[in-house]
Parts: sequence; structure tokens; C-alpha cells
Amino acid sequence: MTAFRSFVIFAGMRTGSNLLEATLNGVRRVTCFGEAFNPYMMGWPDKDELRGVTMAEREADPHRLLRALFDKPDHLAGFRYFHDHDPRVFDAIMDDPACAKIVLTRNPIDSWVSTQLAYATNQWKLNATETPIPAAVEFDAPSFRESLGATQAFLDRIHHGLQQRGQTAFWLNYDDLRDADVMTGLLHWLGRTDLDRVEPAQDQVPQNPREMAEKVTNFTAMQAELVATDPFQLHRIPGFEPKRGPAVPSFLTAEAGRGLLFMPVRGGPSDRIEAWLSALGPVEGDLTQNALRQWKRAHPGHRAFTVLRHPLPRAWEAFHVLLAARNPDLRRVLREVHRIDLPADEDLHALTETDKLPLFAGFLDFLRRNLNGQTGLATHPGWASQSEVLAGFNRIAAPDLVARENRMAEDLGFLARAAGLDRDGPEPEPLPAALDDPALRKAAKAAYLRDYVAFGFPDRP
Repeated sequence: MTAFRSFVIFAGMRTGSNLLEATLNGVRRVTCFGEAFNPYMMGWPDKDELRGVTMAEREADPHRLLRALFDKPDHLAGFRYFHDHDPRVFDAIMDDPACAKIVLTRNPIDSWVSTQLAYATNQWKLNATETPIPAAVEFDAPSFRESLGATQAFLDRIHHGLQQRGQTAFWLNYDDLRDADVMTGLLHWLGRTDLDRVEPAQDQVPQNPREMAEKVTNFTAMQAELVATDPFQLHRIPGFEPKRGPAVPSFLTAEAGRGLLFMPVRGGPSDRIEAWLSALGPVEGDLTQNALRQWKRAHPGHRAFTVLRHPLPRAWEAFHVLLAARNPDLRRVLREVHRIDLPADEDLHALTETDKLPLFAGFLDFLRRNLNGQTGLATHPGWASQSEVLAGFNRIAAPDLVARENRMAEDLGFLARAAGLDRDGPEPEPLPAALDDPALRKAAKAAYLRDYVAFGFPDRP
């Protein structure tokens, strides 16, 4: 067996990783450095430095932190790694056979509900002297599906990576974490056979030991959703760039004519197209893959389509979504790590279009690096390359028509007539005059060269 010199805990939110870390940190000469590669913190909340490495230094070279964590003689060091942590260190971790892989999982619905309760109460850990805050949450099917897809893709990637490299992992379930025999077995597997017995940490207690029906306000609806979402038919969704999943819950079906299926690209003219579809007849969304297959079987002669937007105005849309999003941590990281001079959140509303242009230029440079895998932030669907979004669609359904926004009135009219409807498509919105700038056009092309080549976009929108 390989002599392990380090370890990583592959886990997710609310899987019990805090308890496992506390157990490991209770063993002498073993240290777990929290979420060392979480893009929003250094190991633990409110920390911006770890083992002498700052967030900016980690962003510039994540392998520097990796070396610093493991550079401790006669000591077994590791950290927790989640699906949205810095993707640049994943292969280095997997390639090292002396780095022990511990995979911690939990029932996905338990994990999702626990996460929502933690957000609702802001209570993320509970010790024996603290009082749990009672709460119940509403089950949100699209949010759960997104969480489930990300978790499954992460586990698939780990499993495939281990097989490729001829390695194995120590697999743990949430219920194993309070079992002293299992914890002892884990430490023995890590090489600490000098330990007779390892007791689980006692400074944390279960936060929500109630029946699920008491924690979810729409429990019946949740049961119905879980029955409809057959886990044996879930499509394999890779969870790392450049590949993307099919995003079926975002699809819209229209009953008009022989049926229309809209496959939206985030950041495109989706609002206008949805309004156009609604004017034609009933529209349904929030689909599962099974529901999509059933709809297609029930609508022979249907037509599927998507609409692409020129990369420059699409990036402009993503920039405005960023400014308005309820995610101050993302804006903070863009300010402090990626050097985009965004004003404080309370001053964002005062930005004029002229004020936004130099900030947008910095955002385009960030997109270039992000899409090339040169940052620690995962690629958001709203700014992912459209070629990869379409590749994700093709994993479940191929569009009959890939239209361009500037021609969608003619192109969607052609498609509608193929589906038995005599109707032109919607007109595009006018482009902001400020975007007709050579420097911005050049920056957008540098970020999205693949899309320009794949879809023939001109330099000027």
C-alpha cells in the first residue's frame, strides 16, 4: 500500500465535513486546513491567509499553497475540496498517489435541506451548549436538481480520475462519522496504525435531528418531485469547464402548432422569446429529462431551437447581472483578487453607463482568463462560451435551428412555419451605442475567440 504523506477530503456542503475535520484535527500530527481552495476564503471564514500564502498569491499560483500545506515533515496534512473549489489543483491532487483520497457523501436530499436550513438560520455548526434555531424551508425542485447534478458530476469525475490513475479512495457516508470503529479504520488506512482507537469529535452535535416532514413546508410536493426524478435515468453531467450539462430545467415547451421547444442560452434574449412563445399558446418550463422525452414523443413534428447572442452584448448582460446579483462575495473576490475596480456595493446604483465602460473592460479581461482555466472561480453559465453551452444541449437534445439574435425575426418565423404556425419571430433589442468601441470589441474577441470562430460572429455586433 502507498505510504500517504497527505490527504484530501472530497465532500460538499452539509455532508459532515466539519465533523470529519474536527475528528482528524484531534489526532496529533494530523492537520486538516479547512476549505483551503475555496475561492471566497482561505480555509475558514474571515481568513485571507493560510500557511503564509495570501488569497492573491493563491490566485496567482494555487500550487504554491498546495506545497505549503504539505511541506511539514513527519506530519499528515490535508484539506477539504468541494466541487466549486479551485479547479486548477484538481489534477495535481489526483496525480499524487501519496495524497490519500477520502470521499465523503450524504443522501442528496438531506444535504440540500440541511444547506437551505443553514442559510435560513445562519447556523452552520452547533455544539452541545448552543440551542438550534427552529426553521422549515420550502422545497425548490430546480435548485435541488442543480445541486444533485453538480454533486453527481463531481463524484463521477473523482471516480473516473481514480480509475485512470489506478488509485483507490476511502469512501465515507455521513452516518459513518460518529462511528469510532470507522474513524479508527480511516486513520489506520492513512498509515497511523500506532493509534489503538480514534473517537469521533464530540464538540459538534446534529443540527436538525427531526423528521423530514417537519423541516420541509411542502413535503408532499417534494415527495412527488423525487418520485418523478428517477435517479437511474439521470444523464451524466460533467461538472467542470469546458464541458457543460444540458440544463434541461431551463427549456421551455410551447403547445402552439406541432410544438416548439426553446433551449435558452443564459445571457441571451430569453425574455423576448418567452413573451413571443406565450403569445402563441401555453408554455411550460421546469422540465425533467423524463418529462422532456415524454413531451417530444407526444408532439411529432415539433421543432427545437436556440438563439445565440453576439459575445460582446452577451458579456455586457453578464456584467450587469454581476452588478445586480445578491452575491457580494463574488464582487469582493473580483475586486481584491482579480483587480476589477468595482465600487463598494452601496455605490453600484450610482454608476452611469460611462462609469461602467472601464469596469466592463476589466471584466472582459477576467472572462478571458476564466474561460481559459486561469482563475480559481468556476465558469458561470451566464458567461460560459456558447459553443460549450450548445455542446451541453446536445447531450440530451439537439436544436433544429441555431438562430442569431439579429436575425431571429426571420429565422424563428421560418421555424414557426415548419411547425405549422404562420408567425414571424420577435424583433431584437437595439444594441447600446457605447459598445461600439474598438477596444471592447478586441477584448470580447480575445475572451470568446472560440465562439467567434464556431459561429462566424463579426467583430462588430
